[in-house]
Amino acid sequence: MPDFVSLGVSKVLAKTLSTYGVVTPTPVQERAIPSIMAGKDIIAQAQTGTGKTLAFILPILGKINPNTSHPSTLIVTPTRELALQIKEEIEKLIMNLDGIHVLAAYGGQDVEKQLKKLRRNVQIVVGTPGRLLDHIRRGTLQLSQINCLILDEADQMLHIGFLNEVEQIIKETPSNRQSLLFSATIPAEIREIAHKYMLNPEYIQIEKVQGPAENVKQMAYLTTDRAKQATLIELIETHRPFLAVIFCRTKRRVSKLYDALKSNGFNCDELHGDLSQAKRERVMKRFRDAEIQLLIATDVAARGLDVEGVTHVYNYDIPQDSESYIHRIGRTGRAGTRGIAITLYSSKDHAFLAIIEKELNITIPKQNLVKTSQNPEDKPITHKGQGSNTGRNSFKTAPVKRRRK
Repeated sequence: MPDFVSLGVSKVLAKTLSTYGVVTPTPVQERAIPSIMAGKDIIAQAQTGTGKTLAFILPILGKINPNTSHPSTLIVTPTRELALQIKEEIEKLIMNLDGIHVLAAYGGQDVEKQLKKLRRNVQIVVGTPGRLLDHIRRGTLQLSQINCLILDEADQMLHIGFLNEVEQIIKETPSNRQSLLFSATIPAEIREIAHKYMLNPEYIQIEKVQGPAENVKQMAYLTTDRAKQATLIELIETHRPFLAVIFCRTKRRVSKLYDALKSNGFNCDELHGDLSQAKRERVMKRFRDAEIQLLIATDVAARGLDVEGVTHVYNYDIPQDSESYIHRIGRTGRAGTRGIAITLYSSKDHAFLAIIEKELNITIPKQNLVKTSQNPEDKPITHKGQGSNTGRNSFKTAPVKRRRK
């Protein structure tokens, strides 16, 4: 099995990776890194969680000239959260590299701060289409010397409606640049973009749909739209999660459920696209610090969400497809820990649930709601270091707390 150095990654970067416990390349890294190092255009079809971010970051860092005073690499992402996540990954890796700087440009952030950073020697810019176009129109971001363009989560940019903006950005870059496209799916519109703007791209496909992790226990509960809130509340009180993500179909449903859970005294917050970026970042920090136990979110807002200690995922609204299902329940059971994924479904959702089961070749156990005393498995899930019920975050191992009314 190859290591990172044998793929062409520098020893300095490989050593930095090892400090984070990353020593063996994933399949997408193994196939993509040598091709990117060789200067080829690539289309990589890989799911979230397969290591695709490092697949393009590592070879990029190996090719950047730290003496350049202009952006040479542009990474376009569909969401602010993903832009921040990629920036943070790059910052971890450049700790031992001199002269390389990265900027995340996204809406909802102070434009003046971005402008100040752009005036410095920034070689890598990570951004969302809207904010990148804003900088281009202001004349504060010049793309004439970009030699590598990466489109990450391309199908999500199509889903959100950013494809026209992406094309406008591509047209601002030199025609002889290297182009890398990463996407979970390759619909016709993405293929057309690739045909128009890429040169003989190499196609890399990594296992179209990964099955659920074996350490995530899956369950589905039949309910009705009218009884759904009450069902969720009873399940939360029964399972007593340490940290849980609750997925809803729309921003409106997120806010409605947030209001309901908050009024019932639950320690929760919401995450969706209508919040300001500052608010979204505060919510994510509080969730990572376990200051809130329940995070209610839309799929897009939670894309790229990687928080240690999530013990439960609740699909309040059934996912739209099997890929969304895998993405959602993959928020729990991280790094080999146990997790529980619960899907609420009504009679009209039977067909959707059947499609998910068929495509993933699984059977999700269907259950009726039972009381804690009747189910010995429904004990709080804890992690190392959580055995004590004392200290600053003593609520972590206790049942879900509710405020006194």
